[in-house]
Amino acid sequence: MKHTESRRIGILGTGHIGKTLARQLASAGHSVKVANSRGPETIAADVLETGAVATDAATALRDVQWVILSVPLSRIASLASLIHELPEEVIIADTSNYYPHRDGTLDAIVDGQVESLWVAETLGRPIVKAWNAIGSDSLVKKALPPGSPDRLAIPVAGDLADHRQAIMQLVNDSGFDPYDAGSLAESWRQQPGAPCYCTDLTRDEMGAALASAELSRLPARRDIAVAAIQERMGDNKSNPDADYLVGLHRVLFM
Repeated sequence: MKHTESRRIGILGTGHIGKTLARQLASAGHSVKVANSRGPETIAADVLETGAVATDAATALRDVQWVILSVPLSRIASLASLIHELPEEVIIADTSNYYPHRDGTLDAIVDGQVESLWVAETLGRPIVKAWNAIGSDSLVKKALPPGSPDRLAIPVAGDLADHRQAIMQLVNDSGFDPYDAGSLAESWRQQPGAPCYCTDLTRDEMGAALASAELSRLPARRDIAVAAIQERMGDNKSNPDADYLVGLHRVLFM
């Protein structure tokens, strides 16, 4: 599926989500540069086989229109200086989620600050929250062309309407229906523990799931899910397949 207007995109992070977006967006016809913290020589060939180019982080962000940050939330602060150098018109999307067992204790978030507001504040730039509420296996296996029956939806939140709409376009190009989830202040509704988080919903189902989220219940639900996944996988890094992840989260979150 080729996009009619190619955009220049820089992706930081080649974990489960970042590498899939590099493949999908390059396949859709965009010009994609991708970087990680270990150097371009460590980026696997399969990440690049649809046209993405491996580079270092500074080069990945040079002369781009849109940036996607797909790194652990604990690494966001280390990117602030690079992000600060970007022209104001560059649109920034963030895919991160807060997991204390991985990211450590971030007092502001523990005390209730919305994760995406913390990211925007830390970077000193407007951001758009997207691709955070879908499991990595679903992102790989369940992308479909626009108009396909049962196409899954991805919520997109951001304070600048034009930025939000731009990233919604990329969500569509990545194989999913974009759902306008409103402002960053409301993006807690797509954080871990929320009914829409990794439950593989369609656009028709997404609105009710976002509306039914209860902020006070998110951390406990998130932590129960993490414990179950760690027990199943036997470590802190591996992700379960879509069937298990979606089934678990639907039981716990919906």
